[in-house]
Parts: sequence; structure tokens; C-alpha cells
Amino acid sequence: MRVGDQLPPLEVAITRTLIVAGALASRDYQDVHHDPEPARRRGSPDVFMNILTTNGLVDRYITDHFGPTAVLSKVAVRLGAPNHPATHPPAVIAAAAQGAGRAQEQMTGFHHGDLTGLPEARVVARQLWRRSGLGPADIDVGILYDHFTPFVLMQLEEYGFCGPGEAAGFVAEDRLPLNTHGGRLGEAYLHGMNGVAEAMRQLRGTSPNQVRGAERVLVTAGTGVPTPGLVLTADR
Repeated sequence: MRVGDQLPPLEVAITRTLIVAGALASRDYQDVHHDPEPARRRGSPDVFMNILTTNGLVDRYITDHFGPTAVLSKVAVRLGAPNHPATHPPAVIAAAAQGAGRAQEQMTGFHHGDLTGLPEARVVARQLWRRSGLGPADIDVGILYDHFTPFVLMQLEEYGFCGPGEAAGFVAEDRLPLNTHGGRLGEAYLHGMNGVAEAMRQLRGTSPNQVRGAERVLVTAGTGVPTPGLVLTADR
């Protein structure tokens, strides 16, 4: 490569998380880089990226392009329009439902005879598919409540992704991305709110474990008790 040669462009999703994290990591504590209200009072529509984060992205771009042995000796950045967070498209609630099994009580479920089934999830599944006009084959990502690992497998069967007793094989075939945020067991037990947040990220294209082309996400809540569920879709 010769001086003056142009490198291919690098596209970076400018999110509020990136702007705030970059400012804090570079010890830039000016409020306009992490607090929207002071930024607006100073005439900015939102927080904006500091120059040190921009330099870090340039550094990463060079080393990613030329390899870990590359040495960046000088950076010249011309300030132009500030980098503000991108405006995220909304997600659409295609269907919402809740249900309980026969003779099921709040936080107990001792009265149905099949320990391998989740009758409350079956009720919710029927409502979701009917109201949304979608079915299991239309779902791109499953965010299934995983307070206990076996309940993910049982939900796959109750929501119709596979037949009874087939969930283990379904997962082994990697036919549906599941709990791309790590779930309650891998990320944090926030009683389902982190599952809703991950569904939004998938539909916006901002998940750290992004599923390419994700446009329909199933989100479920705690099972073994009366439970709700959501089908969220991208606003295309």
C-alpha cells in the first residue's frame, strides 16, 4: 500500500451506549457526552461522541485492517458534524397474550397430571399465533424464559416449534436462535425485562449477538405459573 491509497469504509452503529462508554473509558467526564439534558441545553439534539472515542475507532480500524503488528504513529481527525446516537426504528407488538392452565393458581401448578407439559404456555401460544397471524415457522429469534433450563425445551414444544419429546433434537440442529442475550441464566435474572430489551435490540439490529435479518421475535415469561407472551415485529 502506498501513501494516499484509500481504505474501504468502516460502518459503526452510533449508539448512546457507544458514546457514553467511550467517554467514560477515555476519562472524559463532560456531561454533554453522557447526559442528554445538559447536551440539549447547549444546543445539541442529544449526547455526542468525544474526540478521544473517534481517535480510538480510527486506531481500531487501522489495526483491524493491517493486523496486530501495525503501529499507528499519528492520527489527524478533522472535526465536522458531531456523532449523535442513531434514531432507532420502533418495534411493533404484533400480539400479546396471557393464560393459565386448568385449576392453576398463582405461583403454583400442582393440579395437572403431565409434568412434561406447560398448559399455560399452550394457552398463550394459541392466542399469540391467532392474533398475530404468524406461526412458529415465521419466528426469527426466540427469547424464552429460562428460570430453569428444562423449561426452554418444554416451551419449544408447547409453542409448536417441534413435537412433544423433540425439543432436544430441535436445539441440537440449531434451527432457531435462542436467548441471544444469555437469558436469565447467562445474563441476569431481571424477571423477563432483559428478554424484552434483547428482542428490541434484535429488531433494531443492535444486539451484540445479532441475528441477520431478524424481523419477528417471540418473547415469553415465567412458566409453571400463569404466564404472558409477546410477538414483536420490525416496523418495515
